[in-house]
Amino acid sequence: MSTNKLEALKKYFGYDSFRPQQSEIIDTIMANRDCMVLMPTGGGKSVCFQIPAVLRDGLTIVISPLIALMKDQVEALRGNGINAAFLNSTISGAEQDQIMWQIRLGELKLLYIAPERLFAGNTFDLLREWNVTLFAIDESHCISSWGHDFRPEYRQLNLLKLRFPDVPIVALTATADRVTRRDILKQLNIEHAETFISSFDRPNLSLNVLPGRKRIEQIQRFVNKHEGQPGIIYCLSRKGTETVAASLQKAGFRVAYYHAGMPGDKRSQVQENFLRDDIQIIVATIAFGMGIDKSNVRWVIHYNLPSNVESFYQEIGRAGRDGASADTVLFYSYLDIITRQDMINNSDQSAEQKELLHAKLNRMKQYAEADICRRRILLSYFNEPVDHDCGNCDVCRNPRTRFDATIIAQKALSGIARTEQKVAMGMLIDILRGSRNRNIIQHGYERLPTFGVGHELRTDEWSEYLGQMLNSGVMDIAYDEAHSFKLNPVSWQVLKGERQIELVKFIPLSERKAKEEELVPKEKPKQEIIRDALFERLRQLRKKLADALGVPPYVVFSDASLSEMAQKKPVSEAQMKAVSGVGAEKFRRYGEAFINEILDFARENNAPGTRVMKGMTFVETLDLYNEGYSVKVIAEKRNLNPVTIISHLVKLKEDGHAINLKSLIEPAAYTAIITAAQEIRAGKNDPLKPLFELLNERYDYGQLRLALAIWEEERQN
Repeated sequence: MSTNKLEALKKYFGYDSFRPQQSEIIDTIMANRDCMVLMPTGGGKSVCFQIPAVLRDGLTIVISPLIALMKDQVEALRGNGINAAFLNSTISGAEQDQIMWQIRLGELKLLYIAPERLFAGNTFDLLREWNVTLFAIDESHCISSWGHDFRPEYRQLNLLKLRFPDVPIVALTATADRVTRRDILKQLNIEHAETFISSFDRPNLSLNVLPGRKRIEQIQRFVNKHEGQPGIIYCLSRKGTETVAASLQKAGFRVAYYHAGMPGDKRSQVQENFLRDDIQIIVATIAFGMGIDKSNVRWVIHYNLPSNVESFYQEIGRAGRDGASADTVLFYSYLDIITRQDMINNSDQSAEQKELLHAKLNRMKQYAEADICRRRILLSYFNEPVDHDCGNCDVCRNPRTRFDATIIAQKALSGIARTEQKVAMGMLIDILRGSRNRNIIQHGYERLPTFGVGHELRTDEWSEYLGQMLNSGVMDIAYDEAHSFKLNPVSWQVLKGERQIELVKFIPLSERKAKEEELVPKEKPKQEIIRDALFERLRQLRKKLADALGVPPYVVFSDASLSEMAQKKPVSEAQMKAVSGVGAEKFRRYGEAFINEILDFARENNAPGTRVMKGMTFVETLDLYNEGYSVKVIAEKRNLNPVTIISHLVKLKEDGHAINLKSLIEPAAYTAIITAAQEIRAGKNDPLKPLFELLNERYDYGQLRLALAIWEEERQN
């Protein structure tokens, strides 16, 4: 089994080794045992059931909640040479009939289907005729009322184990705490199933939280630094998606919005344009993304605070699914908390559910306000121990500076007290700064002793500090009284001087810009510039091929594969297949086109006498050889020793290029060299000096190397 699964991994997916726990999960499924798999988004959950599907006879049923996910994964599987299909409302009757025939003939390995469709009509009854050997329940947290995305239609899945007790079930999810995990197993009737919990750590994701001031301006600067890279901006409301998208369109970005209020055909078109890199940015509500298997998303921005850590982690997990580095940004202000709390309080949820939602929101709030490593907070939420800081979040990169802010807090709390606890943030800041606007004069607040006592702080500074005070419990807020601030026991302790307050020092936007610019290298090394230019060329080729085939670009190759190609510059079949993500089927379809692009780029960037692309000297030798020149002439043209040219040709032959080595050496010389080599048992990798001396220096080292290479090839054949 071990050899088979590794061979399948390389053949279909182009990887040489499994990620942690994948191998054990596959063994469990192959042994017909139920299991639960918890892996972060992009962690490799799908491979855990796709490998068993191709290794064994029969059909694997994948139950998935969203149509988009089915379509994307099926396209990716077909691109890898695996026969897969999906059943949903988007396919025609003729297409459905064709799928049914494929199932009956045993040609299909995986069938993706939504739970509603599974239990509609006679589909569930047909399962007995289909030789089903595995049920894979994707996004299995949807079955639990404790999960963050509960779907009632998932509840019927408890029938699977009752009707098919001998068919193993694998439940997969990216986000579930302990309570949700137990509930998933209970609802699916597999309470004794083995649970595999992979690390939730996604070290390739950079985590950043920014104050929610001038968000559009900050986004524009951020996107300019990620030129051409696909990204997602999540907004709380439909109107918000349209407003943000319009602002970015006006600034010249390729952007579209997506929300549930749009017509279905328009949503599908926007989604398709994003998948195919025709637009760079999609601004969306959480209606977008759960089923999007786009591996080359390079960044995710949350314009508003998510409602819980599970949703947040799943949404940022849509960045960097290919394993390459990606950035995430969360904008945060106390108004986000107010909005979310209002939504919970005004919902028709039960009191118990509201309590749960408030608790989950509070954990999200703690993450946003943290002044310790953010990754530690995320991992601890999912009960994963961690003993070191990540070094890849804003807190680790720029440790927070705290200061004694007791006097600032006393000024603010005094202002709240003297206005009889009837003012919200905007009015309080105007009082503290001494603003004589109409509202202040109308209420007579300009006569208060606290009027103007905080004039030394700017509005955005007061906003930041009041938010920190509120979030740390120094004061309260009455959501049902126009969000006015209220004093609590801690407030009075501070006012009376019985308690000190520390806050995180405010960093002006201009200083943050300067710090960010310091982190950006002023000039890249030449090799890095060349690599980036080659990556862009390969990205353009990928887009061209994908458009011709009608598939998203990442189905051709992931960004991670292209990046490795740009770094290693493979120019042969063996070298290309050594690139992560390049399997047999991918090479058959696209390998030659990408090799040719790399060769063309190398020729364009290797002017005579220069070596701007390390390792590309072989390309020049190959070109001259293919033009029919002899070793001697190639050496003269390149101003190199013939021995060096022969070593190039031997290496090119080993890499899979069509080099006729025998034509480069006289038969008599070959026979003499090999006879001597057999006498002293010399091989291709042994030192050549003993052989050179045994032959009385009649043949140079190039001829010796050439003869031994031919001999080795013949012995292998």
